[in-house]
Amino acid sequence: MDVNLSNASLVFISVTFATMCKSAAPIFLLLFAFAFRLESPSLKLLGIMLIISIGVLLTVAKETEFEFWGFIFVMLAAVMSGFRWTMTQILLQKEIYGLKNPLTLMSYVTPVMALSTAMLSLIFDPWQEFGSSSYFDSSWHITRSCLLMLFGGTLAFFMVLTEYILVSVTSAVTVTIAGVVKEAVTIVVAVFYFHDKFTWMKGVGLMTIMLGVSLFNWYKYDKLQKGNPSEDEISRSSTQNATAKYVILEELEDQDDGP
Repeated sequence: MDVNLSNASLVFISVTFATMCKSAAPIFLLLFAFAFRLESPSLKLLGIMLIISIGVLLTVAKETEFEFWGFIFVMLAAVMSGFRWTMTQILLQKEIYGLKNPLTLMSYVTPVMALSTAMLSLIFDPWQEFGSSSYFDSSWHITRSCLLMLFGGTLAFFMVLTEYILVSVTSAVTVTIAGVVKEAVTIVVAVFYFHDKFTWMKGVGLMTIMLGVSLFNWYKYDKLQKGNPSEDEISRSSTQNATAKYVILEELEDQDDGP
């Protein structure tokens, strides 16, 4: 739903506008992380969420090409993105599921994603216009389009694999918020390549979002520095705690309630 809603939104709105709205994903991820006890709520985190929210509102304000359904689709995609990465962290970090290897997890979720996307495509995509499309109206265009899809699919595979590896050793919140830098690169490419409109208001909104991301990264770094043991203790317990850098709060409570 994350990927398909994002693609559907691009039918109505520009890449720049969609990417800016999708930058709200960390807000929903934090809410899901609080709900599933992956993160403990704090005033600092709520303040960071507020800053990112203000940034998103600034990017939406005075949007001349605002499309209601495009906005709804991309915001639903942001919600699904938050839920998706929360579930990913639980599957990768909880021993009970036996999916600590990112490649193993991908082998389970990728077929489901492919089948659900294919079903949605058969229902909603205009397949009757396939032959008349400028991307498939000649053998050269078909070859070029297939090569572009193969290239994009390969990049997407390695991007998701890298994100899964990072989630397995850090947390979904860290990966998603740090990934807003990727959104900034997408916006720059869209402005220069697709000539999307980029106003000063959007620039201020983007800088506000980046400020929120930077504050979150500082917050997590400061939290790890305060919680880290000395170097001697790290060397003695590195083997036991290699995969427990971020511990799900629910598991900590289970340990405390034990004998």
